[in-house]
Amino acid sequence: MLSNFIEDSVHAALPPAPGFQQTRPQRPALLRVTAVAHRYGQRLALDGLSLEVRDGETLGLLGPNGAGKSTLMSLMSGVLAAQSGALTLAGAGSLCDAQARRMIGFAPQALALYPELTAQENRGFFGVLFGLSGSELPARVKWALALAELPSRRHDRVRGFSGGMQRRLNLACAVVHAPRLVLLDEPTVGVDPQSRDHIFTSLERLKADGHTIVYSTHYMEEAERLCDRIAVMDAGRVLSCAPLAQLLASHGGGYRLSARLHSAPPEELLLQLGPTGLAEHWVFDAAAAAAMAGRLAPYVTQLAVSPPSLSQVFFNLTGRSLRDE
Repeated sequence: MLSNFIEDSVHAALPPAPGFQQTRPQRPALLRVTAVAHRYGQRLALDGLSLEVRDGETLGLLGPNGAGKSTLMSLMSGVLAAQSGALTLAGAGSLCDAQARRMIGFAPQALALYPELTAQENRGFFGVLFGLSGSELPARVKWALALAELPSRRHDRVRGFSGGMQRRLNLACAVVHAPRLVLLDEPTVGVDPQSRDHIFTSLERLKADGHTIVYSTHYMEEAERLCDRIAVMDAGRVLSCAPLAQLLASHGGGYRLSARLHSAPPEELLLQLGPTGLAEHWVFDAAAAAAMAGRLAPYVTQLAVSPPSLSQVFFNLTGRSLRDE
């Protein structure tokens, strides 16, 4: 029956019931960002932003150009000092302290590699910067080479590497010292699909090993795959931060039913469809979607159900206007 098929399809697309995510114990905060503001001349990049990064999670950062993501990453890594507000790392205190910064690994969007050095030399150099020495240094360098799947190219100069190889090396250099917190600013820009998938697998392995990750990206599917929580930023503020299911429920805009009608539904049903009436698509919340699909079934030849998406959440929170910053 068409009605049964439609109802099954809608129920399969429903998000977890309200409160599902809340049944899991909340992890303690590893990094706290409190009321941080930062300016570049007259331009306000961060506007009293507050955010928690929880121990062991992967937190995604989404936002249009100019939202403040890269500035926040630079502050989290200690590259920039906060002009106001505070950033504190559990067990280490302020990020102004060098010991706290040693617990952080940062892979910036602009590659932080030395092209005239080999892959092994790059990793060794960054390992020394973070205090590795003795037998620990070559062991960690070997591990990082394996993480990037570059052991056979360890003696080759980085200037001859492809974009994907350099991105993998960039990540491996950021984690060679086994940091508690790993910051990644758009780590898949310009890479081929194979390298991109390898980076995902590497990050999932790092998380399984207990690393905490902050992941900035413009790609919705990356945030959906990798992140426990997603923070949507704009104009230097966090607009919403929650697990994907909660974002979809709060800001996704409901389920879209698209139909091809072969006859007009009764007036009572048209009133329930709202002001769009006989239009070929309607939007409902999750609770009403399956019921309405079943009621429409006798009057349609085709009906498609589209659940709320992270892209729709993004547009609903930040708008659709172009950002050229």
